[in-house]
Amino acid sequence: MILYNVTINIDNSVAEEWLAWMKEVHIPEVMATTYFIKYQICKMLTEYEDNGGTTYAVQYFARHMDDLEEYQRDFEADLQKKHHARYYNKYVTFHSILEVME
Repeated sequence: MILYNVTINIDNSVAEEWLAWMKEVHIPEVMATTYFIKYQICKMLTEYEDNGGTTYAVQYFARHMDDLEEYQRDFEADLQKKHHARYYNKYVTFHSILEVME
């Protein structure tokens, strides 16, 4: 199984609205692509510096690497554009791909 981890630090001025939008709009759109079998949202409890934001990890689980690659090729750019347009200059993010061992 493949874990696609999206870590995002979102400005506190929009963090509550962002989390609602992620749950109600963005994540359902990602899951509707059918490339992922489940997801979870985690909130980081330890911030190393006060940067005015809150950090979350949104984790999507795919059965195979091919599923993730097809999602990235066919859907990711458009979904990221929507996020960027809505929260321009209010976030920083990075992505990680991990293999679930157990």
